Amino acid sequence: MLNWSKIDTVLLDMDGTLLDLHFDNHFWLTVIPEQLAIAKNISLAQAQADILKRYQAVSGQIQWYCLEYWEQQLNLPIMELKRQHQHLIKVRDDVPEFLTALRKAGKELILLTNAHPESVMLKFEQTDIDNYLDGVISTHQYGVSKEHQPLWQQVQAELGFEKQRTLFVDDSLAVLNAAKEYGIGHLLAVANPDSKQPHNELRDYLNVTDFRTLLP
Repeated sequence: MLNWSKIDTVLLDMDGTLLDLHFDNHFWLTVIPEQLAIAKNISLAQAQADILKRYQAVSGQIQWYCLEYWEQQLNLPIMELKRQHQHLIKVRDDVPEFLTALRKAGKELILLTNAHPESVMLKFEQTDIDNYLDGVISTHQYGVSKEHQPLWQQVQAELGFEKQRTLFVDDSLAVLNAAKEYGIGHLLAVANPDSKQPHNELRDYLNVTDFRTLLP
């Protein structure tokens, strides 16, 4: 379990951590292939194969999270399509109580997301999750994603947090590994990022499926 007396700063991922990842999975794995198939007049299977290849080519890079990149690559109105499906954007059920308790305990809460600023703003509009936070960082302002060490160096330089007294929460193994390599003292893995998918335990990390079990 977490020792809250040794934690001052909590860095929180957004998609799959504070918000249900179902929206993003549905959007990128269903909506985008469907729209590409229509736009290019190809079969859905062809569009899915094309998309998967493109996704794999930039996995873990800042481009994977960049809306302008995908608009150029696919010639699709990404933000417009996101707004058409924005009703699927949901806060995890366990998050409001968890964040409220952390604030009452005096923890500094910072959103640290790879999501594009426009996506972040859309999700804030839909969820008001920003009302719980002390700060918001999109890695796009640094031009490098959480999977890479230069990002961690720049974020720490800006925020001035103490590594050993910081908790980082994410649902990505690659990102958690990067945080561990940088020396973040406390790491927490979300094992159920998508409410429509089975739980997925991330080995070598403390896993959580309901934040309320960790309340300080």
